[in-house]
This record gives sequence, C-alpha cells and structure tokens, in this order.
Amino acid sequence: MKNIIELLTWRYATKKMTGEKISSEQINNILEAAHLAPSGIGLQPYEIIVISNPEIKKRILPIAMNQAQITESSHLLVFAVWDEYTKERIDHVFDHLIVKQNKKPDSYAHQRSFAKTFFGNMSLEENFHHAAKQANIALGLAIVAAASEGIDSTPMEGFDPMALDEFLKLSSKGLRSSMLLALGYRDQENDWNLENKKVRKPFEEFVTFI
Repeated sequence: MKNIIELLTWRYATKKMTGEKISSEQINNILEAAHLAPSGIGLQPYEIIVISNPEIKKRILPIAMNQAQITESSHLLVFAVWDEYTKERIDHVFDHLIVKQNKKPDSYAHQRSFAKTFFGNMSLEENFHHAAKQANIALGLAIVAAASEGIDSTPMEGFDPMALDEFLKLSSKGLRSSMLLALGYRDQENDWNLENKKVRKPFEEFVTFI
C-alpha cells in the first residue's frame, strides 16, 4: 500500500476521464472518509449530493463551464453547505450526539450555547463562508481517500453556484453549493495534463518554522 505522500504525488487534476464506473464499495469508502472529517464544534454544516445519473450530469455541464469531467466522471459530488447556522440545526446536532453517546440531556449545554451565540452574531454570508471552509476539510479527505482507491479526482470551483442551486433545488433545503468533486478514471491517451510535472511553490516559501 502506498503512503500518503506517494498517493498525493500520483494524483493530479484530471482533465479527461474515461467514464468507467467506480464500484459501490469504493464510492462508499470515499464518502465515509468525508463523513468522518472533523468540523468546528462537530456541527458538520454541509451535505454531499452524489450524482451518477448521466442525464443529470449533462444538464449540469453548461452550469459548470462545459468542463468535460462533469459528464466523463463516474460520480459527481456536490458539496452543499448550510446557508445559515440556525438554532434548530444546532439543537439537532447536539440532540443526536447526546442520544448516540447515551449522555444526560444537559450534556454539552455550554457548547450548545456557545455555538448559538457564536454563529448568531455572524451575517448570513459569514455563516456560508464558515460552512464552506468546513466542507473543504471533507473535500480534502475525499480526495485522499479516492487516491487510496486508485481513483482520480478533480475538485472544481468553476461553476455558477446560483444556477446549480436552482437546478438542484438546494434553497428548499437551506443549502448552497460550494464545491464540486468529479471522481473517475484518467483517460491516459487524451488527458493533456497527465504528463505535466506536478509543481508546487518551493517548500521554503510554503512553510515557516518559528
């Protein structure tokens, strides 16, 4: 089994995919990795919409700047985040936690109160951006999990979020799209990005030791 550095060196932003399908077991492993991601106060203020239906992906294609990975992927993940940290949503999270951990009803009272006050003092746009940052942690883990399965992935921010939200009717669920993740297999003969050397900024410019 490859270590994480080898996996991240192997993966790249795949531009052309074959359309080959990922097994149910593999896609579930990727989703479970995202499910286990850490989040602020454990709220997990996002959901993942998994799209494998070719017709739906075709309709999303123009919304996502006609990027080929949308329709050539096996699965397209839409990371959809809370539009607002409501008291009801926060209560739902802590109520679920108490049941699963078999705690007393007043357990986590301090954390529950803090969350309501902290997010209640934010604007709706601040709520959204906070939730989007939390979702990106899960996105990163999904990318690593995909690489561990030998599956290619392309995180995508190039889409019209308002149009996608309308198409998927996300507002009715109190959600807003933040990122896409195309999952599939690289087209080794036709992907222009495959042979490009992976380049990052020099390590000494990236990390500062104090």
